[in-house]
Amino acid sequence: MTDQPLPGPHVGDTAPDFTLASTSGTSVTLSNYFGAYRVLLIFYPKDFTSG
Repeated sequence: MTDQPLPGPHVGDTAPDFTLASTSGTSVTLSNYFGAYRVLLIFYPKDFTSG
């Protein structure tokens, strides 16, 4: 076993563009906010799961 870092995003990396549905049902695309707003992406992989 080695102590190699896991692949994936790192602090400061640019996020890939994506589109998701908002809570109101409209589509939200990340690139629409680029340069106009500061965007913070947070992922909770175990949110709303049991255990």
